[in-house]
Amino acid sequence: MKISYNWIKQFIKTDWSPEQTSELLTDLGLEVEGIELYQSIKGGLDGVVVGEVLTCVQHTNADRLKVTTVNIGLEKPVQIVCGAPNVAAGQKVPVATIGTTLYTEEGEAWTIKKGKIRGEESHGMICAEDELGIGKSHDGIMVLDIDTVVGTRAADLFKIVNDQVFEIGLTPNRADAMSHYGTARDLRAGLAQQNIIAQLNTPSVSAFHVDNRSLKIDIEIANKELAPRYCGITISDIKVKESPAWLQHRLKAIGVTPKNTIIDATNYVLHELGQPLHAFDTAKIIDNKIEVKTVAAGTPFTTLDGVERKLHEDDLMICNADVPMCIAGVYGGLHSGVTENTNSIFLESAFFNPVSIRKTAKRHGLNTDASFRFERGIDPNITEYALKRAALLIIEISGGIITSDISDFYPNKIEDLHVHLTFDKVTKLVGQEIPEETIKSILTTLDFKINNVTETGLGLTIPAYRNDVHRQADVIEEILRVYGYNKIETTTKLNASISNASRFEDYKLQNIIGNQLASQGFFEIMANSLTTPDYTALSEQLNEDHNVTMLNPLSSELSVMRQSLLFSGLEAISFNINRKRTDLKLFEFGKTYHNYGDNKEELKHLTLFLTGNKTSESWNKNQTPSDFFYLKGTIIATLERLGISRFKTKPFKNDVFSEGVLLEQGKTKLVEFGVVKNAILKHFGISQAVVYADFNWEAIIDIAKRNTISFKAIPKYPEVRRDFALLLDDKVLFEDIHTISKQTEKQLLKSVNLFDVYQGENLPEGKKSYAVSFIFQDENKTLTDKQVDKIMNKLKSNFETKLGAQLR
Repeated sequence: MKISYNWIKQFIKTDWSPEQTSELLTDLGLEVEGIELYQSIKGGLDGVVVGEVLTCVQHTNADRLKVTTVNIGLEKPVQIVCGAPNVAAGQKVPVATIGTTLYTEEGEAWTIKKGKIRGEESHGMICAEDELGIGKSHDGIMVLDIDTVVGTRAADLFKIVNDQVFEIGLTPNRADAMSHYGTARDLRAGLAQQNIIAQLNTPSVSAFHVDNRSLKIDIEIANKELAPRYCGITISDIKVKESPAWLQHRLKAIGVTPKNTIIDATNYVLHELGQPLHAFDTAKIIDNKIEVKTVAAGTPFTTLDGVERKLHEDDLMICNADVPMCIAGVYGGLHSGVTENTNSIFLESAFFNPVSIRKTAKRHGLNTDASFRFERGIDPNITEYALKRAALLIIEISGGIITSDISDFYPNKIEDLHVHLTFDKVTKLVGQEIPEETIKSILTTLDFKINNVTETGLGLTIPAYRNDVHRQADVIEEILRVYGYNKIETTTKLNASISNASRFEDYKLQNIIGNQLASQGFFEIMANSLTTPDYTALSEQLNEDHNVTMLNPLSSELSVMRQSLLFSGLEAISFNINRKRTDLKLFEFGKTYHNYGDNKEELKHLTLFLTGNKTSESWNKNQTPSDFFYLKGTIIATLERLGISRFKTKPFKNDVFSEGVLLEQGKTKLVEFGVVKNAILKHFGISQAVVYADFNWEAIIDIAKRNTISFKAIPKYPEVRRDFALLLDDKVLFEDIHTISKQTEKQLLKSVNLFDVYQGENLPEGKKSYAVSFIFQDENKTLTDKQVDKIMNKLKSNFETKLGAQLR
């Protein structure tokens, strides 16, 4: 939200600098994220002065140039070469001196420098209107009034408007501050705590009166819950034209583009008081009747942006006798708005149900200044006042007369809320005592009415526009933000309780695994749980009927909860690859969401993604791609870190993996991993291989909790290693060798490792060679060759019998 410092000072007189004011606003909870300089002419014409042309002669080397001497108020005149056809001696002209920065219409800066033009020195530039940004004419230089004083700054002559604009990061609960008036109201409360008593001035509407009653518009409210208050008035004999400069500059400063007197006046009051208004051309109101109602679902309606939208049955519409004219509180219609031919208007000021407006705005993907305010809740008691203010402003800048009484539909007044505040509760929540008189002063400056005062507390009436203040705690928060968080002293004593927590808490295990993966070069990603429903078409494992859909999605791309973490990870990979980061190791802890009719399921996962090379490019090592087996090693290391070492491995196929493996313990799936299919990668624009692992995190935590850790002494006796080179059928897996080995020798065999694989020349067709190592160890004595040879013979025999293996 943009707030103009000059505009603020119309409500509250202060000599504080913009920087001081921004600090105070931030302390009050209206965080100023930045301050921008606004100038009605970019650069402020700094360095441009009034000069008098003393002489003007033809350039000796150019037919279209003239050499002038110009008095700009210095000791000596300056020589300037000018190409304008209308330059002449005796003229008063604007001169950009050496070092002046001017701006093109596109905003590009260029600086006036000393130079030579066709052999003649030039010490500045005599400017045309468009070169200064004052107008669009470039027919010749700008000639000023002959009485203009030489040396006068152009900024003073043309009355350049300078303003400081605050960019405020407004939190959703502060609907009361969505205007210059609301911000000034907060500022008044803050200044009072600095012992600066400032009066809050509001625009007067005492001049409002009805000129005649010749144009009455009947109003019918069909849904009183969606439109609790609705006001309207007609203004006739207006002339729609360009707004005066002062109004245009006010709007431009806060980023609003001026349109015409009617639209600009409604925008001005919106940003001034926080009350949205809308003007209808009365010629387009059929039968002079306004109906505020919902219409049939699917009714087509073309908004101001030219887009035809299909209406929802819950969308509140402003209609004439035949058709809708405006989406209430959100966006106007293309065929009912004000044009340059409009001579009478119906001016609307209303309070609409915030929830209804929010749903409609989200439903149609519209976000306007009006909906921004309506959906957060505006002041229901300012509706008529803002209408009068806007009507007077329109008459001031556009002419016209008021031709109807104010129609004010307000059957059920929105009452102010009553809250009882106790001083003890303030002290307890704040942590220190705030003087009672200070509390009363703060509440008074915030327009909280004090109904009664007792020894223990206050009876308060909360104004209706403070829809975020409902409880005693909310009132205390208001007191504290104005009193100042920085005034609360830090205690010298810190009290804390120690709770007994299991070492298997989810977050603890996440930290352990996260740190391990980070030490292996992985980066953690945190993707949005909202995603597009289109991803369900990429895999048969996902079902569109199982999507958890959002009632009010921000967009169609974020309309469902994700059923898989794969696609959000591939989005991150695609994003990085497109920015020349091709070697990636990523992991994410996240949840998936599934809708099974009456049963909705939320599951926790850990996912790993590998693509590109294992390590970055270097002169002393070869590039090795991150492959399936590298991922498998990372997965096993992760499980072993959690004490899970017993699991079965089996091939796994689905439409996500071109090659996949499943790790399971009993009937519990632990991890699915493999190489992602090219068809899926192509959808994300990824041309390099990606390997992916999906951990069933909840099952893994459950198993980790059941594992017991045992400790034993380091063996005193040495290990013995023996190797086999086995000729095997292609279909034999290393897992088969590992299983047979463990079954053959359960006590002394400590580990089995595959350290070489060979397929190719000198081997029979359909065969491969595995080089396998075996580590033996007896923890009570030194093994002898005889013992080891006996075991190796058993292994050889079992491999030959069960696998058809041959020793090479």
